[in-house]
Amino acid sequence: MKKPARVQGARRRPPPGWGWIRGWLLRHAQTALSSLGRLYRAPAASLVTAAVIGIALALPAGLYLLVDNLRDLGQRWDGSASLSLFLQQDLPETRARQLAETLRGWPEIGAVQLISPEEALAEFRALSGFGDALDALDDNPLPAVLTVRPAISQVEAEQIGQLQDKLAALPEVDQAQLDLQWVQRFAAMLQIAQRGILLVGGLLALAVLLIVGNTIRLDIFNRREEIEVSKLIGATNAFIRRPFLYSGLWYGLLGAALAWLLVVLAFWQLRGPVRQLAGLYQSEFALTTFGFGTTLALLLLGILLGLAGSWLAVGRHLSAIQPR
Repeated sequence: MKKPARVQGARRRPPPGWGWIRGWLLRHAQTALSSLGRLYRAPAASLVTAAVIGIALALPAGLYLLVDNLRDLGQRWDGSASLSLFLQQDLPETRARQLAETLRGWPEIGAVQLISPEEALAEFRALSGFGDALDALDDNPLPAVLTVRPAISQVEAEQIGQLQDKLAALPEVDQAQLDLQWVQRFAAMLQIAQRGILLVGGLLALAVLLIVGNTIRLDIFNRREEIEVSKLIGATNAFIRRPFLYSGLWYGLLGAALAWLLVVLAFWQLRGPVRQLAGLYQSEFALTTFGFGTTLALLLLGILLGLAGSWLAVGRHLSAIQPR
């Protein structure tokens, strides 16, 4: 006998296990909302705890953004590194121009600028303040100079050194000058700063764990009688632990959000002076704050620290509470 065909539009049964998953999600949603409501009913204590967590997270987050901006600035300076080729003193100007055209055809060179001896003397006169002393000279002692800029925007110091040796070997070149020590020192200082941020961030993360753990511990002691009654009627440790874990989650999330706000406000205050200082150096550099990825990472870090702190506190103190 054939089974009757399913009536079109009839409601399908949920797959096996869907009711359990739905109930599990509903219980967690209820616990999360009730934990958030408990924090809302004690706004002063909740805000103080979240503010302490936010300040603890804001310091390493702000330092990380500051170092990231300095790294970006260093890459711009590194990309603008150039070599100064001091040509032979008796080299004719036509030969200097031919050499400049030849170098412009090299693939590793992006731009070449020729500075004639007269232009170099005029620039030195304007910048040095020794105009009267220069007037006493019979001949111009300055040679022609070629300013060479590498083609790669972010070139390594080793590659620039190889290019310097190649240019210094040219017969028309008397000296090839390049100063990248300050760039290397700047990169070394950034590496030290990154290590320092990791250490400070680790210590402050430990402080966040202690703050959340101590807050949850006090909450456990305040609800001791409620926990004892729950255990008497058969509640499991997982059921009792759940609201405290969500409280830690909310503390971490609120603290991370406050940290994000503090860092953004601080960088907003610094953005104007930094832009003005960059303008004095004909630079368009501007401070950048949190992007989507870094914002998400900060929020997740706050949540994980809150959960970890509450888990440690609940695991240590919950087992000690037994019904009388």
